[in-house]
Amino acid sequence: VVNCSSDDTAANTPEEEEAEGTEILPEDRLPLIAISTNGNQIVDEPKVDATFLVTEGNTISYEGRMGIEIRGASSQLFPKKSYGFETRDATNEDLDVSILGFPEEEDWILYAQYSDKSLMRNMLIYDLSRDIGQYASRTKFVEVTLNDSYQGVYVFMEKLKRDDGRIDINNLKEDENSGEDLTGGYILKIDKTAGTNLGEGYNDQNSFRSAFLPPGALVGQEINFLYEEPDAEDITVEQKAYISNYVGQFEAALTSDDFTNIETGYQAFIDVDSFIDFFILNELSNNVDGYRLSTFMHKDKNGKLKMGPIWDFNLAFGNADYCAGGTTNVWSYRFNERCPNDFWQVPFWWERLLEDPTYVARLQSRWNELRGSSLSNGSILSKIDSYTAVFNSSGSAKNNFIRWPVLGTYIWPNNFVGNTYQQELDYMTDWIDNRLQWMDREIENL
Repeated sequence: VVNCSSDDTAANTPEEEEAEGTEILPEDRLPLIAISTNGNQIVDEPKVDATFLVTEGNTISYEGRMGIEIRGASSQLFPKKSYGFETRDATNEDLDVSILGFPEEEDWILYAQYSDKSLMRNMLIYDLSRDIGQYASRTKFVEVTLNDSYQGVYVFMEKLKRDDGRIDINNLKEDENSGEDLTGGYILKIDKTAGTNLGEGYNDQNSFRSAFLPPGALVGQEINFLYEEPDAEDITVEQKAYISNYVGQFEAALTSDDFTNIETGYQAFIDVDSFIDFFILNELSNNVDGYRLSTFMHKDKNGKLKMGPIWDFNLAFGNADYCAGGTTNVWSYRFNERCPNDFWQVPFWWERLLEDPTYVARLQSRWNELRGSSLSNGSILSKIDSYTAVFNSSGSAKNNFIRWPVLGTYIWPNNFVGNTYQQELDYMTDWIDNRLQWMDREIENL
């Protein structure tokens, strides 16, 4: 439950800054999202009624109703909360709107960076994903107030869902249960179960299980695929059978002796390019949750299984102190070797794909292409510099750490604790440089 009373520890408002002689020009400020819950407390389901204003510069660019709830899994333990919200009309029905220039939709997220003291890990990887041609949630830095209490810097972002402007796949309806209608679109997820999943834990209502155990797992762990769209409540028996059989056929082909055969092997079932790009983004950042949590995949009508979009990289880029998440010289996909007792393990797919020389050659080619463009050291560093410049000119990072004084303090699962914001940025940029060097060498030698 969020305490919605005003807060004496809140950072200065723009007006207070001006009074202190640290005036920030309106055009330099981050967009401000001001939420009013009218006395309601925000909880983790159901969404509660609220109103909000979006201010850009001196202009109110959106004003309306919302239903808002706390979101996240382990991050819910942090005092700075992330929120999911729906935009609503005067009768409290869902309403597609454009906020901050994003395509019209109704489902949005305010992501709270708390353990990620750079404030930019998710922003960076999502921008890089779109740069290499793979959709990721659009993102924008904002500041948030809740009932007039300043809450710091957030990332405003799109919730991942089927939509023309998001995961652009066919809208599979409940009466489409045969023929080519049945072939898509589906969104699946390898993740923890959450409130939207029916029943307790993983069960036949909300997921299906892989027939293949994760490699190296020591305590009988299994891989479960959650139904994301159609979700557990709406998916039909026929649709469950189709998508679970499809993934089962892919996995069987991938384990077969003839797995490299173009017509009968794994390539008949998956979009290989999407798998390669997904691999590159997870490995570039040594995402300790990669492949095993917050892992989306989707299949369009008459299409093959695609990996992505990527999601939730707040523990990536050296920000985790367990299972070698902070190091630059390990493969993320080999997580199971380092932490064989962890409940959530990496599927066998990634290890097996690298046994195909053709796949390896395609991966090497794609890596070299991207290193000369979107994933060059200079390109990545310029993104970090541009975010930093925005934080500096707006004063927002400074205000965030006044509101949440976490610099110099260990916040789970920090691998590095800097005493200043600059030290946090220096750590991350040095980490990325070292990681890229290691990746160049290792991919060449696969």
